[in-house]
Amino acid sequence: MIDDIKKDAESRMSKSLEALHSNFNKIRTGRAHPSILDAVMVEYYGAQMPINQVASVNVEDARTLAVVPWEQSMVPKVEKAIMTAELGLNPASAGNVIRVPMPMLTEETRKGFIKQARQEAENTRVAVRNVRRDANNDIKALLKDKSITEDDQRQAEEAIQKLTDKTVSEIDKALESKEHDLMQV
Repeated sequence: MIDDIKKDAESRMSKSLEALHSNFNKIRTGRAHPSILDAVMVEYYGAQMPINQVASVNVEDARTLAVVPWEQSMVPKVEKAIMTAELGLNPASAGNVIRVPMPMLTEETRKGFIKQARQEAENTRVAVRNVRRDANNDIKALLKDKSITEDDQRQAEEAIQKLTDKTVSEIDKALESKEHDLMQV
């Protein structure tokens, strides 16, 4: 029973960490990276599809992405989807290749992105603490039902706390790394 609670908590905490990394990938750093366009949805025969399912997205150079739709007729739709995605990007098509130059980040936009990254990290910390609270409540419920002893409860809560501390330190490392990327010119 306690092992199930620990595994569930660990699974939920790792999913929160994965979500944080996904959110960090959406914050652009000024360098070209294909994951910047992951959130872009393109209309494809009446359905909304992620851009990576209708085109290949490659890094052409440090500041330019090359997007090549698999069908020639999709070029204008993909270009429009990138423009309307509110990423601050202005694609330019040349034949069947769409080039997306990454604009230089000003000091003000860098600070805004860092603030956004810190907010994402704090939201993830809150989610991890909520997982810890849920796990501890489940453990207390087991104690109340007399399914476990008080020593088992204390040991389980300590294990959950260690897991929480480990996950929070990983969040802090990811935030530090993202801030470092954002401050590089």
